[in-house]
Amino acid sequence: MDRRTESEVLRLLAQHRPFVRASVVRAVGSVPGKLGATMVVREDGTTLGTVGGAALEEEVKRLAAEAIARHRGDLVHFDLAAWKDGGLPSLCGGSVDIAIEYVPPRPNVLLWGGGHVSEAVARLLPGLEFDHSVADDRPEYVAEERFPHAERRVVVSPTELFDRIAPESFTHLLILGYDARKDTEVLFEAIRRFPNTIGLIASAPKRAHIFAALRARGIPAEALARVRSPVGLPIGAESPAEIAISIAGEIVRDLHPPALRAPGGRRGEARAESDGVGRPR
Repeated sequence: MDRRTESEVLRLLAQHRPFVRASVVRAVGSVPGKLGATMVVREDGTTLGTVGGAALEEEVKRLAAEAIARHRGDLVHFDLAAWKDGGLPSLCGGSVDIAIEYVPPRPNVLLWGGGHVSEAVARLLPGLEFDHSVADDRPEYVAEERFPHAERRVVVSPTELFDRIAPESFTHLLILGYDARKDTEVLFEAIRRFPNTIGLIASAPKRAHIFAALRARGIPAEALARVRSPVGLPIGAESPAEIAISIAGEIVRDLHPPALRAPGGRRGEARAESDGVGRPR
């Protein structure tokens, strides 16, 4: 991989954008793309670099688009020989193996509420190389000493959160607030404006109250269904530190294709509900 493609990979990671890195990992005989040749394919289909051009490159672009859609890459063999069964329309005569590596967007987590659970989550995220920002309407709860590694610490009212922060720049919104009324306002705006994963920390009664209030304001049930509540993996977590581990674990799980979660490549089981991680802190 040359310097330009390396720089582009770093740029896409920093911007939390998914992409595919396609690399020649084996080359036999006469082929245009030598061992190590790399092409970056962005989510909009544009590319940088090359794995050899012509029909090979077009087929790799098609497979890259599929990988982005499926969130899963592959290792693919190509014969650059038109006379072979299944060969590409090429007269080079050699063959290549190309790794189609899907690179998910590096998580960028927005924490609403600067309480104990938010603090505990924020302590875990840097070690996972996940970015995060925190927002609260109480200045003392977004102080630097509470969140020293946050990219942004924003004092803002619930209704103005997404006027101050671009929602599309975050992969996850975690509503970990201290006030059910304010959490309801954030969730109301998030369902309409936040395009990615939404998690709400809530006991069963709190969740029922918030969801009923949102339905009364015209939010349909199918929109509420995309809210993860209780948020986090069902590990029976109770303390802020345990809840933070369950939340971080769920974000890690989001990064990996279901087929890779279980031994032997079996599909992972559907996410189970549990009230063990739903207790507000």
